[in-house]
Amino acid sequence: MAFYKHHAFSSFLMFLLFPLLLQFQFGKSELQLNYYSNSCPKAEEVIKQEVTKLYHEHGNTAVSWLRNLFHDCVVQGCDASLLLESVTGIESEKASGRSFGMRNFKYVNTIKKALEDECPSTVSCADVVALSARDGIVMLGGPRIEMKTGRKDSKESYASVVEEFIPNHNDSISSVLSRFQSIGIDAEGTVAILGAHSVGRVHCVNLVDRLYPTVDPTLDPDHAEYLKGRCPTPTPDPKAVLYARNDRETPMLLDNYYYKNLLSHKGLLTVDQELASDPATLPFVEKMAADNGYFSEQFSRAVLLLSENNPLTGDQGEVRKDCRYVNAS
Repeated sequence: MAFYKHHAFSSFLMFLLFPLLLQFQFGKSELQLNYYSNSCPKAEEVIKQEVTKLYHEHGNTAVSWLRNLFHDCVVQGCDASLLLESVTGIESEKASGRSFGMRNFKYVNTIKKALEDECPSTVSCADVVALSARDGIVMLGGPRIEMKTGRKDSKESYASVVEEFIPNHNDSISSVLSRFQSIGIDAEGTVAILGAHSVGRVHCVNLVDRLYPTVDPTLDPDHAEYLKGRCPTPTPDPKAVLYARNDRETPMLLDNYYYKNLLSHKGLLTVDQELASDPATLPFVEKMAADNGYFSEQFSRAVLLLSENNPLTGDQGEVRKDCRYVNAS
């Protein structure tokens, strides 16, 4: 009788532990808060100090950190593959058309150097991407998001599949929703994370299709005239700095003006404006336009999900010494 009781208890214990074992198998549970508390206690503070200093020197770096997180984590997972340069055997993801307009990568190296001075070969570039985005969001007036750490760096680039993972600026909202859903972010979260378009700018190359040869009828006519002033030709030079701000009211604040602009037909990209016309997303747009606190709450939730998408952990990958290159073997 005792045997059967013991067997039943053992089976019950395995039932409870099975989900945990699965988590370890897929590397999810190895991300943890304060991962570097013993190996590099000042790591997060060093990143915060560097992000703050860079923001005061180059305000647009904070926008870059947020965009880096999206471009890195959406493509195969949060593993700093985005940061790899093109060298023999590796084609950089930064060379993709989807990465057009991305900048400030050199300042990632500034942050990494400060970490290497503090704790050599300890803090991964993937965690630099995540934590710089977290601290950049705060610099832009957004919410403080508690992020887990412990990501490792990829030894390969995924340049050949970037366009499969990162939506194009003129993709339909249904395809964008599907893309985000595949990494666990629902429609509400997708609407929130696109609120990152509240900050930064859009290059004319990506919006002239809505202006020429005729103006998109879903675009506010007065706003269209302003955009034509910013982008006076249907064939802008990709190398020229020709752009329009996503949000003219609070261009460097991560807030809900983005949604107010959408409801006023002032979204810059096709995918932006479709948020305000698709019945699956319009209710969330309306609610976020009316309540900045609700936007911040949902934005935090979505960014956290994004930051934990399929990371390399444990013995997977490596900790690069230089974020631009795989470690020498």
